[in-house]
Amino acid sequence: MPYVRTVKTASGARAVQIVHSSHRGSRDIEHIGSAHDDAELEVLKAVARQRIAAGQAELDLGLDDGPEAGGPLPITSSRMGHLLDALSAGFDALGFGEACGGDEVFRQLVLARIIEPTSTHDSLRVLAEAGIEAASYPTVNRRLPVFAEPAWRGRLSAACAAHARLGPASLVLYDVSTLHFETDTGDGFREPGFSKERRLDPQITIGLLTDAGGFPLMVEAFEGNKAETRTMLPVIEAFMTAHDLAEVTIVADAGMISEANKRAIEQAGLSFILGVRISDVPYVVKQWRRDHPDTDIPDGHVFTQHWPAGPADARRDQVIYYQYRADRARRSLRGIDQQVAKAEAAVAGRAPVKRNRFIQLSGADKSVNRSLEAKARALAGLKGYVTNLDGASAEFVIGAYHRLFQIEKSFRMSKHDLRARPIYHHKRQSIDAHLTIVFAALAVSRWIEQTTGWSIKKFVTTARRYRTVHIAVGDHTVAAADPLPDDLHHALKRIHEAKGSAH
Repeated sequence: MPYVRTVKTASGARAVQIVHSSHRGSRDIEHIGSAHDDAELEVLKAVARQRIAAGQAELDLGLDDGPEAGGPLPITSSRMGHLLDALSAGFDALGFGEACGGDEVFRQLVLARIIEPTSTHDSLRVLAEAGIEAASYPTVNRRLPVFAEPAWRGRLSAACAAHARLGPASLVLYDVSTLHFETDTGDGFREPGFSKERRLDPQITIGLLTDAGGFPLMVEAFEGNKAETRTMLPVIEAFMTAHDLAEVTIVADAGMISEANKRAIEQAGLSFILGVRISDVPYVVKQWRRDHPDTDIPDGHVFTQHWPAGPADARRDQVIYYQYRADRARRSLRGIDQQVAKAEAAVAGRAPVKRNRFIQLSGADKSVNRSLEAKARALAGLKGYVTNLDGASAEFVIGAYHRLFQIEKSFRMSKHDLRARPIYHHKRQSIDAHLTIVFAALAVSRWIEQTTGWSIKKFVTTARRYRTVHIAVGDHTVAAADPLPDDLHHALKRIHEAKGSAH
């Protein structure tokens, strides 16, 4: 069993330690702190006993006969002070406190979402464990319709845009995801549609707009059966109108772009950097291979294909860059080899016919589509990027496109931590309120990450262990806190310095 001991230090102070184990002369010792007087010694002993008791309501210091003899010292309060103060600092540094008019219920729900994503009702339990006297559940329910209002989310979005300092040349990233619901029938908003998780349940489509670093700028919900390609322009135009932006540069994956979408972006006068689907070997690549027979394309080589606008084209001149990566080719060729092997086995009757792009069916006859295989091998390693920016280098365009992993990270945060998914919500108002809270929590999380260099998971997991306790000692209440490790101390210092510079 662990026990508490005190030892003299070289400076003459008394160190309080927890001895967790002692085996063959080797001890696992946790240092709590050093006391320079009797009062500090009692506080440190109380903290050590609290550690051992894992949060019991009172601390037995090993004295004999109860309070009259100096026995158990009750903890009057316990709070995740460092974590709560840091998250609240991020909330205020982003201007959310002002944007929501000092609404403490909203602040509490956002902080609870970051600490432990769970249901709205269970958030009150999270807040209580963190040491916050939370609002009552009826009060929370009364506030949710307010959080669902477009004006409320608009003010948060404006605060995010101000923090991101967007200008005419700013890059904005756009992507979509889906959230499903535990219900059998659609209602016009929650509807079955294309699901990346291959689910048949009714769902909604979520469009997320971020800056180049993945910091969220706007979130919008659409009907679950609305095509992903039809969500992008409404979100971007609404954001630009709300924040009086004349132009931004849209960065999006090839899956988000249809020809109609690209034309609409052009007609709106916007700049873009988009992924390109390559259906056939580009002319510039064929030409290079003709000029360099029996030579492998160098790793990282970029082919440039200009695409000037014709007299009747209602668009700007465009440039397409095709980049070859040896590692990408290796992965693609390995996948092709595996699929072709399966296709050959199916054609030979050694395996059942399954969905495979290299199997060619002609009536009852099956064969391996060798021309498609040859095309796939010729395209291995190539990725395309198109832009209408004037004078943008290949390095800038490709680098900007690869920033899309930041928005994918943001979606992972907002969905994985989801148990944030509002699967049991039935009214659109509740869903919108939920998304507003998730949006604000994501913004605060990204601010913490950008400020500290830590992942939000590491920060929350580390900081929540160090609590501030208040202990009744006679007629006095003494505050005590666990000593912080150096790395957490420096992270907290950066947070509070960043908050100060934001005002």
